[in-house]
Amino acid sequence: MRKSLQLQAEMTQEFGTCVFDVTLDCEDGAPVGGEAEHAALVTELALAAAPQARVAVRVHPVDHPSFEADIATIAGKAANRLTHIMVPKVESVADVVRAEQALNQAGATDLPLHVLIESPAAVHRAFDIAAHARVQSLSFGLMDFVSAHGGAIPAGGMSSAGQFTHPLVVRAKLEIASACHAHGKVPSHCVVTEFNDTQAMRAAAERAAHELGYTRMWSIHPAQIRPILEAMSPKAADIEVASEIVLAAQAADWAPISHRGQLHDRASYRFFWQVLERAHRTGRHLPAEIQRFFQD
Repeated sequence: MRKSLQLQAEMTQEFGTCVFDVTLDCEDGAPVGGEAEHAALVTELALAAAPQARVAVRVHPVDHPSFEADIATIAGKAANRLTHIMVPKVESVADVVRAEQALNQAGATDLPLHVLIESPAAVHRAFDIAAHARVQSLSFGLMDFVSAHGGAIPAGGMSSAGQFTHPLVVRAKLEIASACHAHGKVPSHCVVTEFNDTQAMRAAAERAAHELGYTRMWSIHPAQIRPILEAMSPKAADIEVASEIVLAAQAADWAPISHRGQLHDRASYRFFWQVLERAHRTGRHLPAEIQRFFQD
């Protein structure tokens, strides 16, 4: 966890902005019987992080005996230093409501929730879960999702290639992405476990972004971060075109324009502005005329 926070600080300095979140883990990171001590540790790390750091915590599931204690300790003491709380194994809106109530009781009334969708039933309810006002993002939990099928999905469905070809896995990913976009939430793609295979990582990130509509992705190793950023960030040519169109639209007082032989109006202006927003968030180079839009 400390190494991840250090890497985040180094890349923030490199890119001029914080380009990835660090999620401190209680669900799989805490030893059995040591949940309270681990919650205290992640709280300490969150409080000690740099002011510009983006730090979150994955707590235990809502039906785990340590869930309420996790929230009371972590959100109760460090809510103002956290970007969100990640809740795993969410099955329904009722689970979201329970997490929201726990946050409110801890005094963290404004802290967003990110949820992990990890079962067929949760995928079925993804639109309802994404509609909840407190939910900011849905993540897909690949390995638990495959395991939940009792062997009906082969182990290859968890691989970097198989997760993009098995119909049930692909369907789940599409449902989650669609639910997020329907309600203005952020779809976050699952991990790639072959962390030493940079080519597989890059290919998976590009498919998640360009074929399935995901705008964020989990990493489980530092070597995966840069390929994910490259895949999720607009390319230089896309930034150039978006900059030209937005500046021309502004000069025309947002009336329709012709650019490189194509008609553009407010619908496409929104699209190209979103390209520039993603470029800014991911530390891409922007023309000086565009940078001023993002100055405080």
